[in-house]
Amino acid sequence: MENVLDTYHQPHDPQYPMVCFDEASKQLTIETRCPLPTQAGSVAKYDYEYERNGTANMFMFFAPLEGWRHVKVTDRRTMIDFAHCMRDLVDIHFPQANKITVVMDNLNTHKLSALYLAFTPLEARRIIAKLDICHTPKHGSWLNMAEIELSVLQRQCVQARMPDKQTLSTKIAAWEGRRNTKSATVNWRFTTADARIKLKRLYPTINV
Repeated sequence: MENVLDTYHQPHDPQYPMVCFDEASKQLTIETRCPLPTQAGSVAKYDYEYERNGTANMFMFFAPLEGWRHVKVTDRRTMIDFAHCMRDLVDIHFPQANKITVVMDNLNTHKLSALYLAFTPLEARRIIAKLDICHTPKHGSWLNMAEIELSVLQRQCVQARMPDKQTLSTKIAAWEGRRNTKSATVNWRFTTADARIKLKRLYPTINV
């Protein structure tokens, strides 16, 4: 926990960006009856019935010091998908960075060994050399700011029914563009000193 908190309070350096990473799934649903549009004095009406159309996964990249986020919509969230996300981070999103600190939880797919399943050893090692992984503690994924940004995404963009992956991707891209244009970020104020007071019960008791 303290490692994550100290990472959050490092000064901004474009050559050493800090990116929070997480994912969430979205149930895709198709309307079985055509919704009634908004009219004067009446809101839009949707039937409670719907047809399931599978699920999509949303990988969230969030760099709070840059005021930047990117959501990659995929069919699944396997180790191979994770490996491709890490390559995107290194080669597409921050190609000029010397080293990228990635804050993420302990999900079983969040392993650098996944890169050896997706790429040649030479390519996997090249990507890993650019990454510095900072894991949140078990049962402490609330420390990941990407969870906060996923919550914003849910409330502002994907709370409504989405019929298919293409619609979901289009709406997320528009949301992402607006947030990035505003350089929206998270004002994280919880420090290691705060943790030692408010979460004192988590620390061992030493009798001197």
